Amino acid sequence: MEIKKSISEKIFFLLKFFYKPGQIGSVTPSSNYLARKMVGGVPWHAVNHLAELGAGTGAITKYIKKAARNETKILLFEKDPYMFKALKEAYPDFIILQNTMGLHEALTREGIEHLDCIISGLPFFNFPQAYRTALLEQIVSSLRDDGLFIAFQYSLQMKKQLSFYFDIDEIKFVPINIPPAFVYVCRKKHRPES
Repeated sequence: MEIKKSISEKIFFLLKFFYKPGQIGSVTPSSNYLARKMVGGVPWHAVNHLAELGAGTGAITKYIKKAARNETKILLFEKDPYMFKALKEAYPDFIILQNTMGLHEALTREGIEHLDCIISGLPFFNFPQAYRTALLEQIVSSLRDDGLFIAFQYSLQMKKQLSFYFDIDEIKFVPINIPPAFVYVCRKKHRPES
């Protein structure tokens, strides 16, 4: 069953990549190695509210579920209707939403003041610059002070823009992924009060 699901996910990703390459960053779901790198540095004992952006088929989500405490409130965002429906079925205890740009509205609706951590599989470099900037500003303002933003990308092209918004604690290279990926572990910059 798991092998059959894995093959159908790979075929789906491949087709989606060819028909809508701007919406999906890869021809295949994230590897287990990448997923473990993404969740491995999260201080789960201190995470009460977390969002995953671009949850896709749940390759990283399943590791989030294993690592998170039962009381951690988790929001998943996925634009694709097929993947959205699959996530709703697989993770009934999580809040599943489609519009990542509606992050603020989702937090207000759920009574969440700030997120402790945001994990992202979004292909930022595929987005137009104006959209990318607006999304990063929502992410920053949704995080608590010193909150974590952990994102994977397939190049270092986002390093400069991410450095503007965050202190980059670490960049981990994950060669066992298709394609190989970089995991950015970022922390919201402390902004002195004026």
